[in-house]
Amino acid sequence: MWNPTRGTIRAELLPEREPPTMFCAECGQRLVDGANFCHRCGTPAVLAPERAPELVKMSLETIAPAEAPPKEFLTPDTRVVTAADPGLHFDASHEPVVAQAIFARVKDICLSPSTEWPRIAEEASTPRTLYLSYVAPLVAIGVIASFLGHTIIGARVPLFGTVRLGVGAGIAYASVTFALSLVGVYLIAQIVNVLAPTFGGQKSPLAALKVTAYSYTPAWLASVLNVIPVLGILVVLASFYGLYLLYLGLPVLMRSPKEKAVGYTVVTVLCAILAGIVIAAIAELAVSAIAMG
Repeated sequence: MWNPTRGTIRAELLPEREPPTMFCAECGQRLVDGANFCHRCGTPAVLAPERAPELVKMSLETIAPAEAPPKEFLTPDTRVVTAADPGLHFDASHEPVVAQAIFARVKDICLSPSTEWPRIAEEASTPRTLYLSYVAPLVAIGVIASFLGHTIIGARVPLFGTVRLGVGAGIAYASVTFALSLVGVYLIAQIVNVLAPTFGGQKSPLAALKVTAYSYTPAWLASVLNVIPVLGILVVLASFYGLYLLYLGLPVLMRSPKEKAVGYTVVTVLCAILAGIVIAAIAELAVSAIAMG
């Protein structure tokens, strides 16, 4: 039989003073006003009141038994929560809409970077989430396009005509390129982080990874043109817009003065070019070793 002296966990509902703040029911990320989905994990936006502290005030006494108390002990403004209350758990049955989240971020960072960078700076994220939900999918676009371009369409080489890679060599090259591209993002992010104090900024590994990854967006998006190798030059041109994104993002993410953004960007790009040359050389050596083996 339920004993009221053993206590309960109470949640006293406070009067709603303004429209409730939206939180992601999947990861708990605070949603931007008007957002239709979470920019962190892609989950459609739903109100998770248990994660909105301004709506609910929890008063912890002692844990009640699993069975509910008699109705006569309840008041209209009090909700009694037991250990078995299903309301304590979130409904995470819907899967994150990753493609929708990627499309929205690509559109926003390319078309309105000045407003998107501050939003990115405020987002709670992790390197793992950023890699899995953004970097890896976009890097894969170029890798798959290059694989198709070099194995099916082929590249014209003077004196040799159209040259195509074998499927085995193509898969090996694609795999190595994919892995080294992820490593390259990490290395450049480390460079951005290390250079921050030199240009009046603040070190932050996560912020450095964000500004690096999202600045690569135009190049990764344009890399779909690698399916026709002769159009690869357009990917290089798209990369120049990425430099502009980096220039805008460094002061916001790394907290560096705007007047030092040009120097910060130039030094970062030079280091990135050197890193790219080294990574490309390693990729070629790895593919050659696989082919000879």
